[in-house]
Amino acid sequence: MNHTSVSKVVLAYSGGLDTSVIIPWLKENYNNCEVIAVSGNVGQASELEGLEEKALKTGASKCYIEDLTDEFVNDYIIPTVKAGAMYEQYLLGTSFARPLIAKRIVEIAKAEGADAICHGCTGKGNDQVRFELAIKAFAPEMKIIAPWREWDLKSREEEIAYAEAHNVPLKITRETNYSKDKNLWHLSHEGLDLEDPGNEPTYEKPGFLEMSVSPLQAPDKPTYITLDFEKGVPVALNGHKMPAKDIVLHLNDLGGANGIGLLDIVENRLVGMKCRGVYETPGGAILYKALNVLETLCLDKYAAHKKQELAITFAELVYNGQWFTPLRKALSAFVDVLEEPCTGTVKLKLYKGNIINAGVWSPYSLYDPQIATFDEDDVYNQADASGFINLFGLPIKVQAQVDAKNKA
Repeated sequence: MNHTSVSKVVLAYSGGLDTSVIIPWLKENYNNCEVIAVSGNVGQASELEGLEEKALKTGASKCYIEDLTDEFVNDYIIPTVKAGAMYEQYLLGTSFARPLIAKRIVEIAKAEGADAICHGCTGKGNDQVRFELAIKAFAPEMKIIAPWREWDLKSREEEIAYAEAHNVPLKITRETNYSKDKNLWHLSHEGLDLEDPGNEPTYEKPGFLEMSVSPLQAPDKPTYITLDFEKGVPVALNGHKMPAKDIVLHLNDLGGANGIGLLDIVENRLVGMKCRGVYETPGGAILYKALNVLETLCLDKYAAHKKQELAITFAELVYNGQWFTPLRKALSAFVDVLEEPCTGTVKLKLYKGNIINAGVWSPYSLYDPQIATFDEDDVYNQADASGFINLFGLPIKVQAQVDAKNKA
């Protein structure tokens, strides 16, 4: 890339180590270009405090902080939950936030007349793909700057040293330098002692968990909740109607207090390597469980099984940054139709990291107790099973007869 052709850059800015260092690095290496910082608020909470002041002090000309929380929940989280999509048990908290943030950054870059968009994703991670595919979807000709693929800094230790040399304020130290991503859906932890899969996460250590407590520290008394759904979308918690975003936030509190939603996995990254991560997704884990319980009543066998198959494809699309693709949109349309009967109420018991089914009701339930009962009934003729088995087993019978004939 011709560095002198870049005079204005829009930076995807979180205020974390990478993007804090990138502002002075861009000015040093791209002809003292103007840097406009953009932060997408997807529920980082305290991480947004002082962000604008920090960006300006570090060299940015301006800083946008865009509230994307409602769009995040309604247009990204809920469609993914309805699809039942999870990637190797991971509930995709970082994955579906990146396309939304990138889309807004492109909008601002166009409005500002920027020459390039910059992100702080490493060359080893998934996020570089997620950001850049979204940018290509909305600004295919836009220049993309990825410092981790250009600069001489080789580690987070060297980044910290660079930040200290350039008077960039940091909230982390060399001892607490976990790589984290937080939004209203989840918190991820990577790095340090977690790079060895043999090390148990320090769940009970003060300050490690932020959205949850260890199941060992959860109350000895269970918490009961009810969730109401309409067409697969959560609409009420404990009988109180509220927007989906508020339901997620309340479930985070309830689930976190009961040690719900902790996940420790070694996952297969898009770029080919394995990576160990610890995730906190208390509200998300509850929503996935509740909708699955409701679907056991409302979806017929073939619909439920096909949804399970396509959920893997949906999850891979989200994980791989392919949100803005025809296939993902088509799968969402399929899910919307499939979930039309998924209206009802689910009761769950939360206890020391467990989500326990405590009852489910729906006016669209396909479960008929008169048919399913082991007691005497007048609606199911058990003698009909003989004909069914004869027809269902006919291919097996014919194959066995042919095999026997050829062995004779």
